[in-house]
Amino acid sequence: MFLKRRTRTKDGKTHAYYSVCESLRLSRDRVVQRQVLHLGELNTTQLDSWQHSIEVLHEDGQHCQRRLFTDRDQSAPNDPDVVEIKLSSFAVKSPRRFGDCWAARNCGKIWVCAPFGKAPWHKVLERLVVNRLLAPRSERFVHEKWFPQTAMDVLLDTDARVADKDRLYRCLDRVLQHKPALEQHLAAKWKDLFGATFDRLLYDLTSTYFEGDADAVPKAQRGYSRDHRPDCKQLVLALIVTPEGFPLTYEVFPGNRLDRATLRDILDTIEQKFGKARRLWVFDRGIVSEDNLQLWRERGAHYLVGTPRSQLKAYE
Repeated sequence: MFLKRRTRTKDGKTHAYYSVCESLRLSRDRVVQRQVLHLGELNTTQLDSWQHSIEVLHEDGQHCQRRLFTDRDQSAPNDPDVVEIKLSSFAVKSPRRFGDCWAARNCGKIWVCAPFGKAPWHKVLERLVVNRLLAPRSERFVHEKWFPQTAMDVLLDTDARVADKDRLYRCLDRVLQHKPALEQHLAAKWKDLFGATFDRLLYDLTSTYFEGDADAVPKAQRGYSRDHRPDCKQLVLALIVTPEGFPLTYEVFPGNRLDRATLRDILDTIEQKFGKARRLWVFDRGIVSEDNLQLWRERGAHYLVGTPRSQLKAYE
């Protein structure tokens, strides 16, 4: 450790600020300086005391031991082996999360099914995966708040550019082209690690809307709004999960697509990716129609559906 001096000129006067820093070796060719404690402005006596304190902490292999805190109620004795420290001058500033990020990085390798462009992209992807595991939030939140509070820049041996907002979104665009292979990879892992089965599937839809014209998004259309925003264009999101909650796949449909009109596409997608099987499908009454039920019977699938209330008397 060492004392680092910084100067700042304000109102024609130069101020000197000190901080306790240490050198960290990140790799064979890279050493960075990390601030341990900010001390502020120091007079000559305080500066000499801190230099002396650091020398004490650096002592190794010597028989002389100095006490940093006295065990007496009165003031410390004037003794060369006693170092006085004013506790009120200590403060912890800008702490960063390290342990959980380190554990998340080392619990498994980041999946990459193909060359991922330039080297920094795989670090952006790794940062996204760690965030999803520890504190899943939006990319904007990660960029503004989560990343500065963690030691991911040290763990990834990179700088803050790895968490640039636009770069996070572009990384998701790059992952999208690997979506089919990634889904099959995760399905195999869940089956191996957790004994997950895919003979029972839960299917439902939701939507998300745009604040704006969204002219650059062809699928953005006006339709039935679950968010009670019929004035906004939207997208319809279809998600298939197992009873344990493991997502198997998802699809994005135009915002004016009816729920019951998505079924054939979803069936074709599942059979193409995971083969045909006598699965049990569970879904609500929004997807129920006579044509859809007939489609299930033709494909030999089982289903458990919600019944429209108007048909209850007919069944009775």
